[in-house]
Amino acid sequence: MLAMTHDARLLLIATLAIAGLVVLIARCRLPSFIALTVASLFVGLCSGQDALAITRSFADGVGAVLGGIALVIALGAVLGKMLAVSGGAERIATTLLSAFGERWLPWTMALVAFVVGLPVFFGVGLVLLLPLVLTVARQTRAPLLRFGLPLVAGLSVAHGLVPPHPGPIAAVGILQADMGKTIFYALLVGVPTVLVCGPLLGALLARRETVEPGGLAEQLSQAPARHNAPSFGLALLTVLLPVLLMLLATVADVALAPGHTLRRWADWLGDPIMAMLVAVLFSFWSCGRARGFDRRQLGRFSEECLAPVAAILLVVGAGGGFSHVLIASGVGDAVAQLARNFGLSPLLLGWLAAALIRVATGSATVAITTASGLLAPIAAATPGLNRELLVVALGAGSLILSHVNDGGFWLVKEYLNLSVAQTLRTWSVIETAISVTALALVLALSLVV
Repeated sequence: MLAMTHDARLLLIATLAIAGLVVLIARCRLPSFIALTVASLFVGLCSGQDALAITRSFADGVGAVLGGIALVIALGAVLGKMLAVSGGAERIATTLLSAFGERWLPWTMALVAFVVGLPVFFGVGLVLLLPLVLTVARQTRAPLLRFGLPLVAGLSVAHGLVPPHPGPIAAVGILQADMGKTIFYALLVGVPTVLVCGPLLGALLARRETVEPGGLAEQLSQAPARHNAPSFGLALLTVLLPVLLMLLATVADVALAPGHTLRRWADWLGDPIMAMLVAVLFSFWSCGRARGFDRRQLGRFSEECLAPVAAILLVVGAGGGFSHVLIASGVGDAVAQLARNFGLSPLLLGWLAAALIRVATGSATVAITTASGLLAPIAAATPGLNRELLVVALGAGSLILSHVNDGGFWLVKEYLNLSVAQTLRTWSVIETAISVTALALVLALSLVV
């Protein structure tokens, strides 16, 4: 009883902190990163954590998030700027418009994002593909969200459902599922989920919101400064170079022994930071010197796009800090215990456990990893359970209802220039629809496999 009372108190604290965070930002107009810091302190103090430990936990969360994406975001901003000023993004957008027409572009954008998102992290895919979305929106004079929402839907589904992303990979290991079958089922579920929740649902949501590019998005959507734009093939190679390098690392990890020299080099070049750095250096030639820009102009372009990055990093980092404090307070464990008390089938229980932990902590990776540990003994005791589908169900649950305690929420908000309320009405709705749609497809598949 005492444990349940303690768990209930933790859940109440988390709920109050999230509600207060929305009020601080939406009503009091407090800067997002300050509001997130205040909410983190509230959770830590109310949950009984040591005062000094709270600030250290928050700083650790900020470092953990920014350590992985800060340089990627900054390098992605420079790459996007080079594509914009050289006309490379416009060249790709014009080619896509000619090939598919404006009507089918949201569908194309969703599928391209899903494919690009298979080997790269969500944030990397976003910074790579956003310039194309902004350019297409400017050329067609269509609402930005008409193309932006299918983009983030495709990236999110790939990140949450398909190995080799961290969450699904962890679940495969914990549940001892077959990797090949998991990828196959994840693709069977993922593609229709992207199409339903990206172009279709995104079109409905985009009609209700008015958004104009601002901040970094404004830098990445400006008209080209040169008329001798790179060819479609060269511009596309510049965009996809990081993806190709990361994909090369994945192939090398599968095909070569751990100590192989080529594998070590491939892993080094396929690291997100190195892959983005190589692409930026390549863009300085393909979109810079080859277009007639001198060194002084290249330096100015880089500096212009880096100023808005600082605001994005503060918000995303603070979101990571808030999530880390929630996890350290024991909220994730409390939710896992709550889910264990439901008498459901393993697929539904896994989805529910991951969904509750995701809503409480904001981390999809923490949600799927924690829920996998919860389901492991249940899976072992359930004869005939399809463990590969269970992994996909856990991934679906880990994507539900992204909100203010999720770093991805703030990344989407800042890049698409949304308000907190608009992000809740668009991105959060799409994430929830992705989770529910993927679960429905998993349950349908479970009837035939």
